[in-house]
Amino acid sequence: MSFLRLDWLGMQAEMLWTSRFLHGDEESLGFAQRDELSRTYGEDQEETRESPTTSSPEGGNETHTNPSSSTGLKITTWEAGWNVTNAIQGIFVLGLPYALLQSGYLGLLLLILAAVICNYTGKILVSCLYEDNEEGQPIRVRDTYEDIANACCKRLCPLLGGRVVNAAQVVELMMTCILYLVVSTNLMCHSFSFLPLPPAAWSVVTFLTLVPCMLIRDLRVVSRLSLLCSLAQFLITFIVVAYCLHQAHRWSWRRMVLLVDFERFLVSVGVIIFSYTSQIFLPTLEGSMEDRGDFSDMMTWTHSLACVLKTTFSVLAFLTWGEDTKEVITDNLPIGLRMVVNLCLLAKALLSYPLPFYAVAEVLQSSVLRLEATQVGVDMGTLVLRGCLLLMTFLMALYMPHFSLLMGLTGSVTGAAMTFILPSLFHLQLKWTTMSSRLKALDLLILTLGSLCSLSGLVCSIKGMIQAFGR
Repeated sequence: MSFLRLDWLGMQAEMLWTSRFLHGDEESLGFAQRDELSRTYGEDQEETRESPTTSSPEGGNETHTNPSSSTGLKITTWEAGWNVTNAIQGIFVLGLPYALLQSGYLGLLLLILAAVICNYTGKILVSCLYEDNEEGQPIRVRDTYEDIANACCKRLCPLLGGRVVNAAQVVELMMTCILYLVVSTNLMCHSFSFLPLPPAAWSVVTFLTLVPCMLIRDLRVVSRLSLLCSLAQFLITFIVVAYCLHQAHRWSWRRMVLLVDFERFLVSVGVIIFSYTSQIFLPTLEGSMEDRGDFSDMMTWTHSLACVLKTTFSVLAFLTWGEDTKEVITDNLPIGLRMVVNLCLLAKALLSYPLPFYAVAEVLQSSVLRLEATQVGVDMGTLVLRGCLLLMTFLMALYMPHFSLLMGLTGSVTGAAMTFILPSLFHLQLKWTTMSSRLKALDLLILTLGSLCSLSGLVCSIKGMIQAFGR
């Protein structure tokens, strides 16, 4: 992507790597933006790429580093793990108990299976950044998800793969913005239920609260509070789990069913997949690690931890409320506790919206509309673009106020594509001659499952929305 015009913004994004935990939003969408901004440096440093850092992306411990490629600021393995954890332990975890209600025991299996597959596809995606040299050592020859896609499509159309990835990124960022608006409106309705205002009025209040996002100049504005957002997320999760443990006398495994509605189950598949999406920023994250050989181990323990926490949280919440489980689990809390938790969630959701909003605006501005970036302030073209994006997300949130269905739709469309389908497809394309038969079969299986889940989940999510609107 043509981010050469954003040198000043790239410098600011690079500075964010030094802030350690301050660069880790709960969905880590900032990395999606940095993945684009990294093109600023990458296209200006082709000489450095000719002798890049080498390491084993599959978990080898040996790392060969060219001094010219190690001058950038790096992050430790723990910091990289923190970012991945934030990406897959965000606010949308609050929708998992409802997904478990719709999927029963199969949902428990899916929570574990999704973690295993996402861990694997993240590793094979990063392995596509490397090619073996004459000595058999892996050399990092690509930098971003877009580079991998373009390499796979270079014979057919050199820029086709990058455009597909770019389009998927825009859709995912837009849907994330809409989900934040839906969550914020829902939380306002339940937190201030004593005020006689309809949900549409609270949507307008949310929209007006986010209007200042149009004036954002750089990523520093939207990243400084990300650590507080992440800590708030863990605090809220702890409160819900503590309340569930206090209500242990109400638990009953009979509430968990074996037979489930197939269409609702497929929507739940999209919800669970969406909660594990992190592949979009992994190439940039791995390239920023001090020891890239630790990437494989880092992915394993972060996804294992996420699997345990998500499964525990979902099961405890479902056992506590059973068939009364709401789309956003905090709505099940007693009114006094609900008010405190929902206000914290509301602040978190509103503070989280600017990051994906800013990222999608920059992608559209520089890659689609080819607008020039200004050194000072925000020009009229950028203001119009951001205003249209804000209005579009507001209208879509207003007319599609169904949290779980939106999560399922997003997970089925972009989540399955970016997490299951494309990594497997790219791995098969770039590594076919060096792959064992077992790995080829595994990639083909994941590709098939991802395609089926994406198509069926998309159909069922849209059908569910149509039914919801018809009520």
